[in-house]
Amino acid sequence: MADPLHGVKLEEIITSLVERYGWEELADRIRIRCFANDPSVKSTLKFIRRTPWARDKVEKLWLETFAP
Repeated sequence: MADPLHGVKLEEIITSLVERYGWEELADRIRIRCFANDPSVKSTLKFIRRTPWARDKVEKLWLETFAP
């Protein structure tokens, strides 16, 4: 079984989630401060790249939302 995240960049994941849910709902769905306090794609990328548990949660939400 192929990995549905293969070839999908983290920036694309975050951007598509923001377009779908907005920052406020993302902050409600995943308790990450960078979603709630002065959010931006750049700051979120920086945090998620350094924080494996946060990356796991973001990837899981993306899979639940967009994966076939």
